[in-house]
Amino acid sequence: MDDCELDLLLKELEADYTDALKYVDRELEKKTTTMVVDDYERLQKIGQGTFGEVFKVRHRVTKQHYALKRLKTEQETEGFPVTALREIRILSSLSHENIVRLRGVCHKKAAPSSNYRYEFYLLFDICEHDLAGLLAQKIEFSLPVKKSIMQQLLTGLYFLHKNNVLHRDLKTSNILIDREGVLKIADFGLARLTVTSVRPERASRYTGRVVTLWYRPPEILLNDRYYGRPVDIWGAGCIMAELWTNYPIMQGENELLQLNLIIQLCGSITPEVWPNVQNLETYQKIKLPKDVKRHVKEKLTPQIPCPSAVDLIDKLLVLDPSKRLDADQALSHDFFHEDPPPGDLSCLSKNGASFLEYLGQANRARRGLANNYRNVGNPNFPARRGANVIVSGSVSNQQIINQPYRYRGLPPDQDSSNINDRIF
Repeated sequence: MDDCELDLLLKELEADYTDALKYVDRELEKKTTTMVVDDYERLQKIGQGTFGEVFKVRHRVTKQHYALKRLKTEQETEGFPVTALREIRILSSLSHENIVRLRGVCHKKAAPSSNYRYEFYLLFDICEHDLAGLLAQKIEFSLPVKKSIMQQLLTGLYFLHKNNVLHRDLKTSNILIDREGVLKIADFGLARLTVTSVRPERASRYTGRVVTLWYRPPEILLNDRYYGRPVDIWGAGCIMAELWTNYPIMQGENELLQLNLIIQLCGSITPEVWPNVQNLETYQKIKLPKDVKRHVKEKLTPQIPCPSAVDLIDKLLVLDPSKRLDADQALSHDFFHEDPPPGDLSCLSKNGASFLEYLGQANRARRGLANNYRNVGNPNFPARRGANVIVSGSVSNQQIINQPYRYRGLPPDQDSSNINDRIF
């Protein structure tokens, strides 16, 4: 079944709960266990998003802990969510230690007072941490730990790409780590199967409403609808830099400003460095800064005292997607093969604490602290300096932020009208 056929199927299923449930049962028949949601005791809410909620649960008989995702289904007339069907289909076909494991799926009739016909649940193995939660604790990772995080992340990506899956939403909150120190790529709600062809990187036309803004590659920002595996590689490069900075390195408030921040770091986007970029619709419609030199290494070196790490990030954050390293090439980089070797991530769980982004936000909210980084009254969260949108193509020196900001908060909505932006 190719992507076009899958899309048609998903659209049909979205409008019909009965057919959707039969489809789910077929997909999971040999991959997951039969589950009844009432067999699990809810212990704690550990995640929330547009998809719904995630709870830490315990099986009432075996006492094993799991993560239970309750899907946010639309009102009765809307049908079964397509993103959930995609996630179920993809995860039920994958088995790898660096990919989150889907244990089971179930549904039950919603309460009479609910606006929904059914409640749907996905059961996963529990992980103690996500990378965003660990970074928010300002935990100082050793170089071996950083190497292990990136090695496992790229190994998981290599497996996904080899199996023609694009994740399309890599970010630190979607990178989980269990108590044994095994990293898991999670949240496949935006993932997509590709079609193998003579040109596997540009085989199908895809939506551009993917990838959280601060991790979004330039090809998606420029509305290239034929993107491929390199979109995940860009996200991996952003995550790798974040292991040293503790916050996302490019934090634009909207798509145009995100593009400008990318240019400040990676240089001007031109046909000379990216052949045929001039054919992209958005590139033709906007005026971007010219004559900006690439200085990824110069900007990263002061914060990343490891030349091979800087070199690898530089090769992942390449403007032209066809020139980025793929996951296999990245795993062969000197960064992973020079001393010290990659370490053991189980050291992150020695004290028994769990560090998840949602729990950190909830704790701050209980203490009355703002979740948003734009806290002008707090000297630890300075107001944006020189907050002028680039519209003329010229670049102000004030738009390059040299002092690090302490990250607290989430990426803005894609249509945000706030013009504040940050780099480093």
